[in-house]
Amino acid sequence: MQYLLLIYNDDNLLQALPDGQADDMMRHCFANADAMKAEGQLVQSQQLEPAASARSVRIRDGRVSVSDGPFAETRELLGGFNLIEADSLDEAVEIASRFPWASTGCVEVRAIRDMDAVRRQVGAPPAA
Repeated sequence: MQYLLLIYNDDNLLQALPDGQADDMMRHCFANADAMKAEGQLVQSQQLEPAASARSVRIRDGRVSVSDGPFAETRELLGGFNLIEADSLDEAVEIASRFPWASTGCVEVRAIRDMDAVRRQVGAPPAA
């Protein structure tokens, strides 16, 4: 089964790290990602550009509004993701616990839905 590990970071906690520690953490993540990729456990991994460069799009009463950045009342902002293969939620949580970013924010673990099953459920045609 696939799980999405969403990496959230608190910039205040990142800035408070001793010099070089964030780079050490990132090197650890790359090494871990390389090993998981070699084992067939990592499907995809990406970092996101800073939240300040994001735009949020909403439609209310038929009107489209676009605002700068995310509209979340939180100090932790989404910084990236890892799409992994795991046998269970417990295994996905164990994998997430290896990410050093859990100490500067949060690693959210979410199961990926089978979109083909959802298509069938709602009566949509199969994907091309």
